[in-house]
Amino acid sequence: MRVVIAEDLALLRDGLTRLLEANDFTVVAAVDNAPSLAKALREVDVDVAVVDVRMPPTFTDEGLRTAIEARAARPGLPVLVLSQYVEQLYARELLSSGEGAVGYLLKDRVADVERFVDAVRQVAAGGTVLDPEVVSVLLSKAAANRPVDRLTDREREVLGLMAEGRSNAAIAARLFVTEKAIAKHTNSIFAKLDLPVSEDDNRRVLAVLAYLQD
Repeated sequence: MRVVIAEDLALLRDGLTRLLEANDFTVVAAVDNAPSLAKALREVDVDVAVVDVRMPPTFTDEGLRTAIEARAARPGLPVLVLSQYVEQLYARELLSSGEGAVGYLLKDRVADVERFVDAVRQVAAGGTVLDPEVVSVLLSKAAANRPVDRLTDREREVLGLMAEGRSNAAIAARLFVTEKAIAKHTNSIFAKLDLPVSEDDNRRVLAVLAYLQD
């Protein structure tokens, strides 16, 4: 699996490169600024990009903006964003396309190697992975919206775990219930959020996005 890494801190960039290469990824580019990231995403055959939000020259949102522009040019380009903090606006904008293949993790999570590597693989495969702290912030913002009020506390809990990229089996294990019970909860969530069965749409992604709308 071919990866582009964009991180301005040399030690972290080198660490991410070594970590991913040790887990059978091929790092085709490791850059420290947004223009170099844009060039790599245009010119290199890449399966997933791991991108810091804040990069030179202004250290505001260059990394994320470059990733969003790359996804506009190549819809569905898998992007896993790493951030030092929960930056709500950036997370919502990244997720707004509804295409999936996106992730948003806090940098602290990289220390959990197995979880981080699994997140990269899930995003590359078209999934959506959100840090639990990001989910908490985004869902609290969305709590004033009407669709949220339709869900039970258990359904919100299931949706929060779904947003972290967990499968029904993983959610069932986490909540100590059967996978059949989780399937019922997810179907109820889809129904309450007005998400009918569709051959084209990923309802798990759309269910998470429904919480993030203003």
